[in-house]
Amino acid sequence: MKLVVGLGNPGPKYEGTRHNVGFAAVDLVAKRHGLEWQAAPRGVEALIANWRMGGAILAKPLTFMNLSGAAVVGLLQFYKVPVEEQLVIVDETQLDLGRLRIRLEGSAGGHNGLKSLIASLGTMGFPRLRIGVGRGDTRRDLADHVLARFDADERDVIAEAIERAADAAEHFVAEGPAATMNRYNRKQESGNGQQEAEDN
Repeated sequence: MKLVVGLGNPGPKYEGTRHNVGFAAVDLVAKRHGLEWQAAPRGVEALIANWRMGGAILAKPLTFMNLSGAAVVGLLQFYKVPVEEQLVIVDETQLDLGRLRIRLEGSAGGHNGLKSLIASLGTMGFPRLRIGVGRGDTRRDLADHVLARFDADERDVIAEAIERAADAAEHFVAEGPAATMNRYNRKQESGNGQQEAEDN
């Protein structure tokens, strides 16, 4: 059993914002496989979709982003999933718009959702997939930036990135974290469609 967690903020106010691309990715996986979202067990503040054929649970914590850790811990414990067998999908302002980066462990890098997970889990050793949402105007407050929706000229790029993130989540479930990192830590070269390995 694996756990795939998309991080975001609950409610219509936050739909389509940069901070909610994790939710969008797991929503897309659920849609592809005809899965229904339901309340998580034992009072865990999350929605889950049981992907029985894939051997995975998809999850969206319903706490706000900076309190995601408690919900994730509850799900790991209930479903008896080892911490290294979960994939956490988050937004990343330090990546160019549409870029994906997967790591098997690491620091929070200033991301409040990852900070909450690390604090609650007591470890940085869990796979995470970061979806680049860009930084935008550096004079703009970062919180305002991530809680804003994408500009019209960004929507096609982020939609493609969410598609690839959903592909990566499915690959993680089928093949495991290392194989997924090797396959999806790539960037498209402009012009010729070839792929180049991630450089950092």
